[in-house]
Amino acid sequence: MPEQTPLTQTLRQLAPALLLTRAGMLAERLTRAFWPLWSVVIAAAGALMLGLQDIAPLELVWAVAVIALVAVAWFLWRGVRRFNFPSAAEAEARLDASLKGRPLQALRDAQAIGGEDAASAAIWAAHQTRMARAAEGAHAVKPDLRMSTRDPFGLRYIALMGFVTALIFGSVWRVSSVTQMTPGTGGAALAAGPSWEGWLEPPAYTGLPVLYLNDIQPGQLTAVTGSRVTLRLYGAPGELVVNEAVSGRPVEATGEEGAALSQDFTISQDGAIAIEGPGGRAWKIAVIPDLPPQIGVTSLAEASAEGEMTLPFKAMDDYGVIGGRALIALDMANIDRRYGLAPEPEDETVIDLPLPLPIAGNRAEFEETLIENFSKHPWANLPVVVQLEAEDAAGQTGISERQAMRLAARTFFDPLAAAVIEQRRDLLWNRDSARDIVQVMRAISWQPEGLFDDETTYLRYRHVLRRLDTITQYARLTDPQRDEIAEALWDLALLLEEGDIGDAMERMQRAQEQLTEAMKRGASEEEIARLMQELRDATQDYLRQLSRQAQQENQDGQQNQQMSENAMRMTQDDLQRMMDRIQELMEEGRMAEAQQALQELQQMMENMRVTQGEGGGQQSPGQQAMEGLAETLRDQQGLSDQAFQDLQRQFNQGQQGQQGQQGQQGQGQMGQNDDGLPQAPGQQGQGGQQQGQGGQQAQPGQGQGDGQSGDPRENLAERQRALRDELNRQRGNLPGAGSEAGDAAREALEQAERAMEGAEEALRQDDLAEAIDRQSEAMEALREGMRNLGEAVAEEERQMRGQQGQAQGNAGGEQNDPLGRNAGSNGSLGNQEEMLQGEDVYRRARDLLDEIRRRSGEGDRPQEELDYLRRLLDRF
Repeated sequence: MPEQTPLTQTLRQLAPALLLTRAGMLAERLTRAFWPLWSVVIAAAGALMLGLQDIAPLELVWAVAVIALVAVAWFLWRGVRRFNFPSAAEAEARLDASLKGRPLQALRDAQAIGGEDAASAAIWAAHQTRMARAAEGAHAVKPDLRMSTRDPFGLRYIALMGFVTALIFGSVWRVSSVTQMTPGTGGAALAAGPSWEGWLEPPAYTGLPVLYLNDIQPGQLTAVTGSRVTLRLYGAPGELVVNEAVSGRPVEATGEEGAALSQDFTISQDGAIAIEGPGGRAWKIAVIPDLPPQIGVTSLAEASAEGEMTLPFKAMDDYGVIGGRALIALDMANIDRRYGLAPEPEDETVIDLPLPLPIAGNRAEFEETLIENFSKHPWANLPVVVQLEAEDAAGQTGISERQAMRLAARTFFDPLAAAVIEQRRDLLWNRDSARDIVQVMRAISWQPEGLFDDETTYLRYRHVLRRLDTITQYARLTDPQRDEIAEALWDLALLLEEGDIGDAMERMQRAQEQLTEAMKRGASEEEIARLMQELRDATQDYLRQLSRQAQQENQDGQQNQQMSENAMRMTQDDLQRMMDRIQELMEEGRMAEAQQALQELQQMMENMRVTQGEGGGQQSPGQQAMEGLAETLRDQQGLSDQAFQDLQRQFNQGQQGQQGQQGQQGQGQMGQNDDGLPQAPGQQGQGGQQQGQGGQQAQPGQGQGDGQSGDPRENLAERQRALRDELNRQRGNLPGAGSEAGDAAREALEQAERAMEGAEEALRQDDLAEAIDRQSEAMEALREGMRNLGEAVAEEERQMRGQQGQAQGNAGGEQNDPLGRNAGSNGSLGNQEEMLQGEDVYRRARDLLDEIRRRSGEGDRPQEELDYLRRLLDRF
């Protein structure tokens, strides 16, 4: 076996690199030798695929063909001459040149002198070994395929771009048309004479592509109804003739127009299209019909808590629905035509509403919900017939079945509010019923004792009744008058239904009664959820009232302590779990059990007594300030009510021309005004009483002066001044100085003080209307100040709890989390205590939720903050 030299071993190791280097040299020499050849070939192929030979003159086609063939032959001969197949030695030299010091050449060298010297031979062997190691890291040399020096104008890229364009927009089948230009095939005659082009264009709304008929072989072809066929015939007229039976044109017209060089027609039926003559083709057309859209109601309409009607529907079409509408008409056959609905309705115009469509996505099949509020419409809660229509891009209309249902709208639970809404509906149904409406409203309010919650509501009721009576006595209601009275009746019904109930216990009982009634009549889930939330809010208000009462009664600490020890304890969490259980029973349909649980909750709340823990009788400065402002607000409300009563009395006395008559008609007995309407509850005898009341200055919070006074107006002004002085004193003692909320509270109270000063001046000038306006501004400013003060107090409490928690942590005691709860092991909560303490917890929670909702609706906030706020709302 021959001895292996370092060169032999190195070449064996570098065999793959040498092979790749040689292949790269081959590609490099082929590219340099034959790039003009393949550029001409792909340029010619691209031109043929694009069909340029079919539209260019025959002479030009032949001339270009000859030039292309000559160029191909020349570049082929030139390339063969220049091409030189790379040898192994050339590949080795290319690889060696890429290495530092040319190690392969060094391995091939022989020692010229000193071969017999051992030291010299050792040095030469070390040199050979070093060169062999240098050659071991050799890699294949990349070929140089750059042609910029040989093709400075980029002709090869122009040819390549034309070929790629032909692949996308052309057809390989067009290349075969070149054979028709050769002698003996008849192609020359066709090229010199007739040829044709055709396109089949489906309707744009289908989204289907345009078909090039020259690329479609004869046979069966499908097309959508309404597709347009365009044909262009070239050559002498009459050599190519088109016969078609798909457009529905008369046979005579088809024969006359078949020889036209330009033809356009629309496919409307099955049939055939034939191009007769040299190179002609024929197809059998099968029409795909465009079906009309389909639409239908998926479930009956329902009304939300606010009265919004939701009507879900489903629509579908072959290529998509572009529009739709809902038509709502009265179902006269199913309406109980009695009382106010006995006359014929003035307006039976069908309600026409556009249907919502998906903003994005496919409209071929979708489900949507029509949302509209018909609570103010005259047909609210009356039987109607709903019919949906959908339209597609072809102009076809799909109509749903007529669906009989009630026009879902808001439901009024309060009997008086429901009666007002019924009279409003009768007025809008036919204004000729106005006299009957007046009689019904008089009958309803004949004995208002216990019917109206407050005088303001009754006075508004009487004002609407008087205006309607006055107008209808002399003329028929005009459209603006009818709409004005209808809007006033709507506002009155809302006030009766959602009116400001001062007594928390009464509000809670009312919420319980409404929820019970809704369960009995099988109300919708949305309505029950709304009533359940109202019950939760009313219960929280009642608990706050009990908490204030407990603070006042906690002066006798031992007695309360004894009651607390003997009574059953219940936390806010326990009440919350009870109401959650009631809601769960209602959602499961177990209404009997839910009603029983609701009755138990009602009895428990009526017997409940809230006690304070250790130190519960001591109020913080913030709580004392809130209590004082609340008392001031109540005094201002009472003073405003007294001014309003005096204004009403002054108006009535001016009409009668006498004073003091009503106070002598007896106490506790219902009187009548000059228009025959019953007098507001609690007004009897007040006029006479006020005339005889003393002039001693009244204190804030008193309904009447304790002493005697000669001028009631001056007495009201003095009471207003005393209330303003009290507010000034409270404003100077407010906590939270320096904070944003505290400064806002002081500013609001200062505005309230200015409004009180204006009310005092108006009272001294006997301008009761102006005084009432200024008092309303003062009450609104007081409420705003109390809200801001509550935020300031809450901030101070949070800071105090944080400092206490930090102090406990530094002392080694138990640490609390940010919500005031003891932290257990591994980060778990260590107790079940309430997270927030104090009587103002629930108001602060509602304010916090309202603030989160307000900020989430501000689009100029950063997207990260908006996402965080929405996550908070999802949790609530």
